[in-house]
Amino acid sequence: MSNTPDRVLIFDTTLRDGEQAPGCSMTRPEKLRVARALAELGVDIIEAGFPAASPGDFERVAAVAREVAGPTICALARCSPEDIELAARALAGAARRRLHVFLATSAIHRQYKLNMAQEEILRLAAAGIARARELCEDVEFSPEDASRTELEFLAQVVEVAIAAGASTVNIPDTVGYTVPDEFAELFRYLRKNVRGIEKVRLSVHCHDDLGMAVANSLTAVVAGARQVECTINGIGERAGNCSLEEVVMALKTRAAFFNVATGINTSRLYPTSRLVSSITGMPVPRNKAVVGENAFAHEAGIHQHGMLKHYSTYEILRPEDVGLTRGHLVLGKHSGRHAFRERVQALGFELDELELNRVFEEFKALADKKKELFDGDIEALVLRAEGSAAGPWTLIELGTEARTNHAAHARVLLQHADGRSAERTASGDGPVDAAFKAIEAAAGIAVTLRKFEVQAVSEGEDAQGEARVYVEYNQRTYRGASVSTNIVESGARAFLEVINRIELARSGARTREERAVSSA
Repeated sequence: MSNTPDRVLIFDTTLRDGEQAPGCSMTRPEKLRVARALAELGVDIIEAGFPAASPGDFERVAAVAREVAGPTICALARCSPEDIELAARALAGAARRRLHVFLATSAIHRQYKLNMAQEEILRLAAAGIARARELCEDVEFSPEDASRTELEFLAQVVEVAIAAGASTVNIPDTVGYTVPDEFAELFRYLRKNVRGIEKVRLSVHCHDDLGMAVANSLTAVVAGARQVECTINGIGERAGNCSLEEVVMALKTRAAFFNVATGINTSRLYPTSRLVSSITGMPVPRNKAVVGENAFAHEAGIHQHGMLKHYSTYEILRPEDVGLTRGHLVLGKHSGRHAFRERVQALGFELDELELNRVFEEFKALADKKKELFDGDIEALVLRAEGSAAGPWTLIELGTEARTNHAAHARVLLQHADGRSAERTASGDGPVDAAFKAIEAAAGIAVTLRKFEVQAVSEGEDAQGEARVYVEYNQRTYRGASVSTNIVESGARAFLEVINRIELARSGARTREERAVSSA
């Protein structure tokens, strides 16, 4: 084995495959925030979306292509000229761009989804790749459901893709069906039986339906893959995708075994994980490898004793390696701006002076309510400041009253950006329910509540609670989140964020209709 490690490219598809997870859709500003965080993390390729999916997705891909520097920006397309040309237009503003075309190849997809013979698949793949190559030098091809495709036919497809001009060939385990030994054999078969395979970079894209996405991806690296497609926190359709933070830290921690390297700045893993969790509303499980709350916690006495002697007794990677500080520096109301700035930076966040001042004021206000402030409190403040969507409605006052065996009552006073105010009262099954109904009445928008969740974001009896609200309106799902030491207030602000998103969406729809009428 060579002493010089090979480079494995990290292809992040959080903004495309990750966003396809139920409830994880992102607005344009949210996609840009995540894309900039991925660029800071050091990913090689950002798959920004699927432009043909909708006009909104086209615009969001185009925005990432224009505004995010560093990584190659990639767009997904089916093997059809319309999809490919649309994706190429969306990527026009990127300094470095890639077209990613795909076509299903397995027998089950050929029979039930495409109703096509093998010869038609080969022809369409060649034509799609050739058209993509006319529009972009960097073309990736994926035979969808490769892990369930007959090996001989898969080899034919890959050979055709290489001949047509693909520079990267991705082998997806689309439904998370394969297992490591079988997957390794698939890669060995392709490398042995496909002419010209040494001319392209082999990639791997695994789903986690059987909990083996990371294991299968690492096996593919051992078998010759030099690009791994993954998502932050492993989000994605169904059970999710290969987790970026897990596969990267496995390659780094076991570098002597894998003998490969990535360009990832691993100290940005934790803050990027928290950012994506905040934006998508998908909590990071406490026992999640690498970035979970318990990843570096030690409860057992024998473990604690060993840790006091040397961290390596029970930790194979250090918290600092992933951007997590080992101890909790407790801040309080007497802490100054300098200490606060240092803590924010230590947690991996970068704020300009205006943002820092605003968050510091919120920090001081929170410090007056809490005995101690922990890292989770500061993260929540920063993420809330970064992600707070300015909406037409602002909560001015909230009052609730609740007694056992009686209906709860709430009064809200909202202020609209156009200057008008609305005050309403409502009753409900509890103070949160009453507050939601009062907000609906004040804003004049009725929604269907699908889910309401609360979880602590810091420690102690006076911990902040993060409320997450999921509602349905006009057959679309909206979500909102807010953090406060007052759970009712947190829930009300999260609900108002949802109302603001709906109001903004309605305003945008009216604007589009007016433009259409005026141009008719």
